Amino acid sequence: MERLTGLDASFLYLETDTQLLHVCAMLILDPAAEGVSYEHEAFKAELGRRLHLIPAMTRRLHTVPLNLDHPVWVRDSNFDLDYHVRRLALPGGAGDRELADLAADIAGRPLDRGRPLWEMWVVEGLPHGRVAVISKYHHAIVDGITGTNMMMHLCDVQPGVSYTPPAETAPAEPEPNDLQLTGEALLRFPGRLGMVGMVPKTVGILGDLVQRRRGNGSRGMPLPFTAPRTPFNRAITPHRAISFVQTELSDIKEIKTAFGVKVNDVVLAVVGGALRSYLELHDELPETSLMASVPVSTHETSRHEEGTNKVSTIFARLYTEIEDPVARVLAIAEDNRAAKEEHHLIGADFLQDWAKYAPPNTFQLAARAYSSFKLAERHPVVHNLVVSNVPGPDFPMYFLGVRVASMYPFGPVFHGAGLTATVISNNGHMDFGFIACKELVPDVDKIADAVPEVITALLKAAREKA
Repeated sequence: MERLTGLDASFLYLETDTQLLHVCAMLILDPAAEGVSYEHEAFKAELGRRLHLIPAMTRRLHTVPLNLDHPVWVRDSNFDLDYHVRRLALPGGAGDRELADLAADIAGRPLDRGRPLWEMWVVEGLPHGRVAVISKYHHAIVDGITGTNMMMHLCDVQPGVSYTPPAETAPAEPEPNDLQLTGEALLRFPGRLGMVGMVPKTVGILGDLVQRRRGNGSRGMPLPFTAPRTPFNRAITPHRAISFVQTELSDIKEIKTAFGVKVNDVVLAVVGGALRSYLELHDELPETSLMASVPVSTHETSRHEEGTNKVSTIFARLYTEIEDPVARVLAIAEDNRAAKEEHHLIGADFLQDWAKYAPPNTFQLAARAYSSFKLAERHPVVHNLVVSNVPGPDFPMYFLGVRVASMYPFGPVFHGAGLTATVISNNGHMDFGFIACKELVPDVDKIADAVPEVITALLKAAREKA
């Protein structure tokens, strides 16, 4: 038995029927790349032989009576691999558009909280004998780094590897004693008063930021609630739309080197350029810059050892009002340098410290009210979207023995920010995944279509500079 941290549990509390807080990934596998035979039952059996390496995939939630404290994880004694692994086939002639629609439909369905919080949909019938694996994990059990680590247990650096099942299975775990959990919750309750101590700490951080900006004249990070409103900054429905595109990492690195910026600066500039193109197409481009919330891993710097999610965030301007792609990437890079300094002042554990004291019932009631009354449309926009850049493998990977041709991640979308862009590097590629509320961004494929055009423009400028 293991208790969830406040930050892990907060993804459960903030979830509603429309704001689904799981993350998805779509792997395109190519059995023909190494001549590895693919057969579904053998593929699923190999997954089963590796599950003991990933405890999160075989444990389920157990709530504390009356939600007096955060839930605990317990091993699922009735675990059923057949429930979690589903098999589908695309009809003949189907392509990327039909695959994206299927992934969107899967992303728009909630996970069953009575079972381990993941699903894996194996989709056959892709052109050239390829197979797609659409995985879905609740954010309570993964963040960018832990999700990547989880994937590594299911991948190898050579094809056709088969694991030996463990010699012994773990003994059955008894159900937690609810009376004991209630007693522990009551004993832990006075600790929630520690939230009071977070107030002066937060005020002190804000004071330090104000002094810094006055001292050096830096703009620093944009402030929440100052983003312009766009069509996707409204209350969301449970319906999702997905698009994806693969690009070359070498192009991103060439742009980075030519202009003396970071890979993440280029990624943000590319997303900003694609959004500018999309909003211009709809005559909805704001005069001021769109603002992205950019997750930052704190696994290396956090003082908290427990928990899955160790993440903070940086707010970043995308400079969508700037037409020149070079001026855009340079402006983003300048902002990001200042933003990293401010992020250091805030501290790696700021979100974890606040979430530690999250009262379950209060958070859940607030999330439902916020969703039901569409309050996201009644206050200034916090941020326009989430843009996440996750480092991936720089060598060929084989998922359950089969070559990974591409890897597209899709994070959750939120009330008030109905679009998320997630990017991952993968063996010389940079794979872009876009997920949105379908009613707010029904043509999300046009954003993905604009990505290669923005990269081409930046690459042309980089080579002319050289």
